[in-house]
Amino acid sequence: MKLSTRTRYGMRALMDLALQNGTQPIQLKDIADRQQVSLSYLEHLIIPLISAGFVKSTRGAKGGVNLARPAEEIYLDQVLEVLEGPLAPVDCLRGANSCTRSGKCATQDVWSDLRQAMEKVLKSYTLQDLAERQKAKSSAGEGMYYI
Repeated sequence: MKLSTRTRYGMRALMDLALQNGTQPIQLKDIADRQQVSLSYLEHLIIPLISAGFVKSTRGAKGGVNLARPAEEIYLDQVLEVLEGPLAPVDCLRGANSCTRSGKCATQDVWSDLRQAMEKVLKSYTLQDLAERQKAKSSAGEGMYYI
């Protein structure tokens, strides 16, 4: 299973907002620059994140976006579902009527276990956890001086 750029860039944008951790709105162009994402692509990604209640938008000269909820209340499974859709790796897990072999297929059990494992991992991380990991990775290279 491969996650789309939509999810990867959307997660990075949310992480960026969590790292800023401020009350002042952040302009999308600043996020796009820091995360090396196209501004026009980021503008499209932010819409479902606003609709889902993860991000709020402020208009005006000092406008921009910021998190609508605390980063520790936003779980990665929720974000992934907004950006990618259901976490089911195959269509047959989306409902009993989606496959004529539903309930009679051994591979369906494997796909179900896979979905549960993905959900368990993604539900164990919040946006705050992601921001803290990024801070640790960013500061790991600091403080090294060579003469």
